[in-house]
Amino acid sequence: MKLPIPPTVVCSVAKRPDLWRTAIGQAGKLAGPGWWRRPPFLPVPDRDYMRFRLTTAYGDPDADPVPADVIAWLEWVRAWPRVTGA
Repeated sequence: MKLPIPPTVVCSVAKRPDLWRTAIGQAGKLAGPGWWRRPPFLPVPDRDYMRFRLTTAYGDPDADPVPADVIAWLEWVRAWPRVTGA
């Protein structure tokens, strides 16, 4: 079974403490309801959602996300409230 979040992505985020809060918040938002009742018992995004996002980003539902892309996305998420005034 393929890991839901590749170790390269986890390591990239781990090196960026300034993004930890954003990453944890997004994990909570993207995890399906009742994630704690299903293996792997971690707040990981739904597989169908991830396949859709990977298809739209890389053209391949089985691609691994590029760590730099995940970091850029987390930076964008963190900046969004400042940009919109929300």
